[in-house]
Amino acid sequence: LAKYPEIKTLMRPDPHLKWIVSGMVFMQFLACYLVKDLSWKWIFFWAYAFGGCINHSLTLAIHDISHNVAFGNKQARWNRWFAVFANLPIGIPYSASFKKYHIDHHRYLGGDSLDVDIPTDFEGWFFCTPLRKLLWLFLQPLFYSLRPLYVNPKAITRMEIFNALVQFSIDLIIYYLWGLKPIVYLIAGTILCMGLHPISGHFIAEHYMFLKGYETYSYYGPLNWLTFNVGYHMEHHDFPSIPGCRLPMVKKIAAEYYDNLPHHQSWIRVLWDFVFDDTIGPYSRVKRLCKLAKES
Repeated sequence: LAKYPEIKTLMRPDPHLKWIVSGMVFMQFLACYLVKDLSWKWIFFWAYAFGGCINHSLTLAIHDISHNVAFGNKQARWNRWFAVFANLPIGIPYSASFKKYHIDHHRYLGGDSLDVDIPTDFEGWFFCTPLRKLLWLFLQPLFYSLRPLYVNPKAITRMEIFNALVQFSIDLIIYYLWGLKPIVYLIAGTILCMGLHPISGHFIAEHYMFLKGYETYSYYGPLNWLTFNVGYHMEHHDFPSIPGCRLPMVKKIAAEYYDNLPHHQSWIRVLWDFVFDDTIGPYSRVKRLCKLAKES
């Protein structure tokens, strides 16, 4: 920042995010109507090939919104409520709990018992062969949702209760209008596309130590178009208050700081290497002891 103070001008809300997310949410509601009479095999096909991609993208929109980039820091409540709205097609309440834990991921990156993004000792010990690592990738949504309850349990917040009430109310309305198949379409898409799917390569690409000494990596490929530029992950951790749409500008302005860092070319290649490279697995994470910061 001292060398490139113009980066500070990028730290402002993304005026387009709320409209893009709203379009994606209503697109999924339309899809719920369209799939209500399909056979089950086509429900799961479209859940994986289309709906799950939208839902995974919405989880990454929620990631951006958790940094208040939809309405700005002065409208924190608007960001929380909008994240609940973005959550609706995902099928299960997610946004409020994600916000609660994601801040710790930034504040205590790699912190033992604080950063719940780090796999447990059991995961590292058991999922150590190609077949088991493939199973672990498929089960990623399960581990991501249950791991925080084991590693760093926190009290349920009012926002989480609100998130759950709104989510299950919408699920019931969809079920009443169009039956069970749209609900399965939404939830199956979420689970399948956050598991063994090309977009899910970002889970492994971001912080698994493919090269010793480097624990955070960026990815500059085309899937960033579907994921709100989450691939610009080094840039994001340097400047979490900059929305994803402007992270490429950070790299362009301060190119000397990023161009020579190791980065990934393909999330599919990341998944392939994770499964078949014996030196990489759930244990391939930096874990450190962090002093708990005082809450403001």
